[in-house]
Amino acid sequence: MRSGALLLLLAVAVVALFLLSLSIGSVAIPLRDVLSLLGGGAAAKATWSTILFELRLPRALAAALSGAALAVAGLQMQTLFRNPLAGPWALGVTAGAQLGVALVVTAAAAVGSELLARLAWLGELSLTAGAFLGASLVLLAVTAAARQVSAVTLLIVGLMFGYLSQGLVSLVLHFTTETQSRIFSNWLDGSFGGVTPARLGVLVPALLAGLLGAVLLVKPLNALLLGERYARSLGAAVGGVRTAALLGTVVLAGTVTAYCGAIAFLDIAVPHLGRGLLRTSDHRRLVPGVALLGALLALGADLIVHLPWDRHFLHLNAVNALVGAPVVLWVILRQRRGRALEL
Repeated sequence: MRSGALLLLLAVAVVALFLLSLSIGSVAIPLRDVLSLLGGGAAAKATWSTILFELRLPRALAAALSGAALAVAGLQMQTLFRNPLAGPWALGVTAGAQLGVALVVTAAAAVGSELLARLAWLGELSLTAGAFLGASLVLLAVTAAARQVSAVTLLIVGLMFGYLSQGLVSLVLHFTTETQSRIFSNWLDGSFGGVTPARLGVLVPALLAGLLGAVLLVKPLNALLLGERYARSLGAAVGGVRTAALLGTVVLAGTVTAYCGAIAFLDIAVPHLGRGLLRTSDHRRLVPGVALLGALLALGADLIVHLPWDRHFLHLNAVNALVGAPVVLWVILRQRRGRALEL
């Protein structure tokens, strides 16, 4: 099947799963009522409108955009570092963003417990800014280390930065109230359910901007696959491309982490699934392909988490691990057998 047809099929699957996630839950809403409400009509029950627009629609939008964002961020990092296991989560960027958010919220609580709430959208921007700052600091450190160490050592360095950031987050939580600590703990586990309609006003523009930036970088990233010297011979400003891609990664991973917590495995696994499915390393196909695949997997994982289970609660990252962990193991085993993974 041609890549164009596969992309169309993925897009249809994303739309179908998106609508399904609006319909299925502890309160089932018939699909015809979902479509009616989305079209500005009425539903059979008045409460369905509140459930749809206040809870499920923000969560589904957050899942689709976050899945796409993390997949594209992982693809860019794997290309830049020429490392098949690179990604915001593996290299500690996500943990750095968590630390930034934790510091912002704790500082605001020290000044006034309702400061962020009173600042409205400025408060939401401060969360994003904190995530950007934390992610940027870790990414700068990892980028500097990448020039000195091997690909495998870089992963260890990234993991250590991640553990250090997580340790500092735990230390910050020690100085918060019990209620704040509980909220932080739920956020650290990763979930799309905390995204409210108000937060979409920051989340959606930031992620769309990051995804648009990735689209604009497809040709330079293709040139980088052949080496920096070849990229320069084609007229690509390698330093500028690296800076732009790293900034895009900070925007994508930082925004997702600020509002959804640490979402694991999608950034590492989805780019490899996209390469295998589309059978190409061309970023002109891979960027839209992994974005759609990331959105599909994130929506699927979120749908599984919110199925009306009897007495059990599933964590989002537990579901992500069922797909992501086997892919990571497959990549490692391929490399150990001497078959370098094609980026």
